[in-house]
Amino acid sequence: MKALDLLERAETRRQEAVGDLDASKQSEFGQFFTPEQAASLIAGLVQLPRGGTFRVLDPGAGSGILSAALVSRVLMERPELALEIVAVEIDERLGSHLAATLDECEEEASLAGCQLTTRIVQADLLAMATGLALEVPPLAEPFDVVIMNPPYGKLAASSWQRRSLSMLGVQCPNLYAAFLAIGTTMLRPGGQLVAITPRSFANGPYFGQFRRWLLDRVALSHIHVFASRSTVFSDAGVLQENVVFAATRGATPSEVTLSTSNGHRDTRSERVVQYCDVVEPGDPLGFIRIATNDVDTSIAKVLGDLPCSLADLDLSVSTGRVVDFRVRAHLLEGPQNNSVPLIYPANLVAGSVSWPRLGKKPQAIARAKETEQLFLPNEHYVIVKRFSSKEERRRVVAAVHEPLTFDATEVAFENHLNVFHMRNRGMAPGLAWGLTCWLNSALVDRFFRTFSGHTQVNATDLRSLRYPSLSLLLRLGSEVESARVVDQDDIDDLVDRVILSTTTTQSA
Repeated sequence: MKALDLLERAETRRQEAVGDLDASKQSEFGQFFTPEQAASLIAGLVQLPRGGTFRVLDPGAGSGILSAALVSRVLMERPELALEIVAVEIDERLGSHLAATLDECEEEASLAGCQLTTRIVQADLLAMATGLALEVPPLAEPFDVVIMNPPYGKLAASSWQRRSLSMLGVQCPNLYAAFLAIGTTMLRPGGQLVAITPRSFANGPYFGQFRRWLLDRVALSHIHVFASRSTVFSDAGVLQENVVFAATRGATPSEVTLSTSNGHRDTRSERVVQYCDVVEPGDPLGFIRIATNDVDTSIAKVLGDLPCSLADLDLSVSTGRVVDFRVRAHLLEGPQNNSVPLIYPANLVAGSVSWPRLGKKPQAIARAKETEQLFLPNEHYVIVKRFSSKEERRRVVAAVHEPLTFDATEVAFENHLNVFHMRNRGMAPGLAWGLTCWLNSALVDRFFRTFSGHTQVNATDLRSLRYPSLSLLLRLGSEVESARVVDQDDIDDLVDRVILSTTTTQSA
């Protein structure tokens, strides 16, 4: 059996393990097994030394395909290395698959004259790492590399995992973040963390504390993005934007290699950028921006050089105040006496608000003591969907709410909308139209995708953006109002003529 055959056998065993999984347990453990080509890509990011002993931790090892991919590579490139692999897996049903894979790794290493020892630990990594699994001996740390496809699944704020990890100074809202945190703590200085995870941790407030904690301890060296959301874990039916990244504990940030491919089977393209282009120095949010080509980098520079924050424009953005299930008794199908119009994402049509709109969602909310704090004056606002639908090609979908849309003194916005306002009041109509045109531009959409790997648009993301000057937004709004531009090409042409050409001229 050759090194490549080793990985092929591991892939066969992975498929067998997937077939043996119980659906309820798979959901409980957050299991999604790595296919062969993705495993090779992940193992390929590990920096191999030229000799000595190389200690490897494979947490959430599953059927062992990541270990097999790394062993296969070592046998072809560095057979003089002495490998020690510790594979941790919580699911005892995978024990035979994992043991068979590691046995084959040892057999092939012996034939190649490579020293390899393996150890399987059947345990909950988080319980073991936080001292709660008293029956399991602690791992001998530190490791030279932690290579992982961690489990995916939300962790409730009250869960023992969240509480235990918070005592270590890190907030992990998801299992995969918890595994990344534990893996980081188990690395020696200069050790490598290599993982495939959802891209969702790269931005937004949900992972904010975790992201800052991680970037304080490791420096990213390589990030790979899959353009397709459906190919990597297709046999598990997962629709998720994933990244593979490599990071080094305690390293001084310098450069980052950014690469991309459509799926795990496709040829990748790559480029090297400065670390500050990925993680901006002093960014309190610690967003990870992934511009995979020169166009994305130039767009990021253009938007980064814009003169204004929202505060400079005297604007704020907040999520809509109405959480409908909390005021269900006060929701109305349509307007009635003593009611207030209620705007949902479905009311946004072609850059404006269409109300009332027949459908599944209520269109009004009754005035009551329980609802009086949910209303805003019926004035001009810019509203942005927090979640774009599958049919929409854009992440950022903005519209103007006009008070003339209906006869009412107040209006309510549902929680799945972000609302731009001026100290809880509306803004000038020209500013509303100009800001909406800007947000709906292809330029903003493409920039947004460099740091957002999911369809959610958080208020925090919108606050982090830079904006054109007030005068340019008003000029943009004046042209939009006169022409009522709704076609995407017209929006982009207008932004290019009014914003980009002026900004470029001023910069020159």
